[in-house]
This record gives sequence, C-alpha cells and structure tokens, in this order.
Amino acid sequence: MAVDAETAARATGDDVVEHPPYQSGFGNEFASEAVAGALPVGQNNPQRAPLGLYTEQLSGTAFTVPNARNRRTWMYRIRPSVRHAWRFTETANHAIRTAPNREADPPIGQLRWDPPPFPNHATTFLTGMHTVATNGDAHTQIGMAAHIYMATDSMTDTYFYDADGELLVIPQDGRLRFVTECGVLVVSPGELVVLPRGMVFRVELVDGRARGYICENYGNYLELPERGPVGANGLANPRDFLHPVAAYEDGDRPGELYVKFDGRLFVVETDFSPLDVVGWHGNHVPYKYDLSTFTVIGSISFDHPDPSIFTVLTSPSSDPGVANVDVVAFADRWLVGEHTFRPPYYHKNIMSEFMGIVHGVYDAKEEGFPPGGMSLHNMYFPHGPDHDAWIKATTGDLEPQKLSDTLSFMFETRYPLIPTAYAGSIPALQDDYPSVWHALERHFTGPTTDDGARP
Repeated sequence: MAVDAETAARATGDDVVEHPPYQSGFGNEFASEAVAGALPVGQNNPQRAPLGLYTEQLSGTAFTVPNARNRRTWMYRIRPSVRHAWRFTETANHAIRTAPNREADPPIGQLRWDPPPFPNHATTFLTGMHTVATNGDAHTQIGMAAHIYMATDSMTDTYFYDADGELLVIPQDGRLRFVTECGVLVVSPGELVVLPRGMVFRVELVDGRARGYICENYGNYLELPERGPVGANGLANPRDFLHPVAAYEDGDRPGELYVKFDGRLFVVETDFSPLDVVGWHGNHVPYKYDLSTFTVIGSISFDHPDPSIFTVLTSPSSDPGVANVDVVAFADRWLVGEHTFRPPYYHKNIMSEFMGIVHGVYDAKEEGFPPGGMSLHNMYFPHGPDHDAWIKATTGDLEPQKLSDTLSFMFETRYPLIPTAYAGSIPALQDDYPSVWHALERHFTGPTTDDGARP
C-alpha cells in the first residue's frame, strides 16, 4: 500500500481508513514496502539503504534465543528513532500502574465491577487508561497488568510505545484505528489486537468514544497454545491472524512521543512523525484476530471440559503447562452434554482470573454482569454460577442449546492479581457481589445428625 502522505493516512470516509489491507498468518516472517524498492535485496543492512532510507532493527528478544522464539523486525525509515531518543521528561502516569504495585490495602475475595462511567473530561486511549490490577514485576519481566481504557478523543500528533510489555487490546465499545510503525490495523468489538513491546503507535477513534480492556503482558510473548490431542487444527488457526502492510507518514510538524519504561511514563517532543517506516520485514509485528473465527472445542458426550479448551493465546512461563497469562474467549457455541451441568462448575483455582464481557450474557451469571463490566477471582477464592444460573442449569431441558450473541473473555494468570487503589475505590465496584451465591441453599437428601457426626 503506497501511502506517502500523512493526509492519506488520516483521511476519513476512505476505504483505507476502515478497511486497510492485511497479511495473514501467525509467527511468520513478513515483508512489506509502501514504495517499491524500499526493501534491500539479499541483505538486511546495505552500505546505503534504498531510497535514501535509514536501516534500523527493532529486537523483540535477545539475539541468541532459540530460533523458534526469536523476534525482530528490520525497518527502513525516513529518519532513525534516535532523533527522538533524548531530553525525555518524566510525566504523570495518570491512572496507569505497573507491578509491583501496592499503593493501598486491596480488597480481597470475589470482586466485580459495573462498567465504569466515562470521565467528564476529554481522554485519549493513553490518558484514558486505568489499571485495575497487577501481578509479578515488570522489571524482572514476569506477570501482567489488567487495564481498561475509556477514550473520547483520538491521539492527534501523540505517539506511544511500551517498553515494559506487549499490549493486548480487546475493544468493547467503538472501533479503534491503530496506526503503527508497521502499518494500520482497524479493530472492532469482537476482535483483539496485539502491539509488540517497543512498537510505536497512536490510536484514533473511528466511532467517537471508545471503551475496552487491555492485558499488558510483562512475560514471554503471547503465542498459540499447544493443541495436544486436538491435533493440527482447531482453536485459533494461524491463517486468521492479520498483520498490517507498510504505510508511512512523512509530516514535519510537532508532536509528543510517550514511553512507558520500568513503570514510569516519559515524554519527548517530536518534530516529525515517528511512524515514518517505508518498508519492513520480520516477525516482531502487530496483529489482530477476529474472535468469531475461534473454533470452539467442547464435549459432545457428557461433563464440562476445563476452560483451557477456550485458550486463544498464551504467554508461557518457565514452568511447563503453567501460563504467565492465558487469553481465553467464550463465544457463540453449542451445548450438548447429556446428564451434565453445562455452565462452568464451582471451583477454587490455582490460577487467578480477570474477566470482562464484550457483548451478551455470560452463561454462569444471569444478572449483574453487563457488557463493559469486569470481575476478578483470585487464586483459591471459590466462584462459579450464581443462584439463578444454577437453578436454570439443574432444572432445564437438556436438549442441544445454542449460546448466541455472547462474547466474554478471561485473562488467566499464575500469580495473584492485586487491585489498584483506583479499582478498590470507584463506585463501579459492587460491594454486594458475593451475595449472588447467598441463595444457594442446602439440598442434601442423605441422613443427617444434630452433632454433625457420621450417622
């Protein structure tokens, strides 16, 4: 896509804005140039790069990690990034927090929030980001943070990159247009987008204000989970992941570049757009995924499989089979299990679960969990269907049932998620959430004794 003017990249009502072209695949070596001849042939770093461009590599991993994990992208840009890498000024973090973070005594137990209201002042994707909970330590590159964003304005002449982790964004209300060093991605509710660590981008609003969820992954990069006995197909298939094609901006006007580094936010003034990459090749690249293309695996006989069957992406830890963070999606699907309690069973989990709803109703919660809301069930706090969902599941007809027009997700992580002061104090926090289980009464029909001893 030959886009050589900032006005073209920002045009409204143009097909380029709402339907940019993409490349498909996952973990591929991609190559793209906005102007023919921008990529050198046969080598990465020629003495003189084509078209008078500068050569720059963005490394996502250490140089010597195994080939299967190595991440890097070669960029051929109008000016090198070092032009902006000076005179950084620390600035306010707004409501963004980074692990380890214990700014207040956090609430414990099962927590749930209504959709927080939009602020009464203008916000962008960056200034409207609010951290809900964190775990691990960004400095040592383990753990994650769960954020929400509420934006009313586009990031005009404002750019951002995160040195602490990769960002997975799930829009809930309103489309977002991510303009990155590698090109443009338009992401709608029902999709997700992943921005690699160190990738510069800005976010424009397509439909006015926007709201959604963010997982900031400090650990190993997200990858497709191993399918095991499922085999070569199913779950999230590689061909459904879409990556941008090269598009660049060549504008000389002032702006601001924000950098999140080791939990602190810095800003530097710019005199030209840092999104000036004319061509690139590599695999450290942003991508998006339509969650409706997830091939759901489930029981066609009886019982409820573990929710790991809904894993879209995983950030593995050094402990095999135990994720730093899993990204799990619950979308439209058939329930057909015979003589089976079909919603998720009651459980206490070694993993911690942060959950949100994009649209529809989650089948284990009949009331009090609307789209835009969120819940947190930390490790070893019991949870499961509310009373009404239990009644429906234990008395309903077990004919095949289609769950339609529903999409919720979960960030499941090996470490406890510590709520922030913001999350523990906002009115959206439901102080009566555990009451959804209070109506679960005793139905035991076996013999009993007054003293509780075995009869």
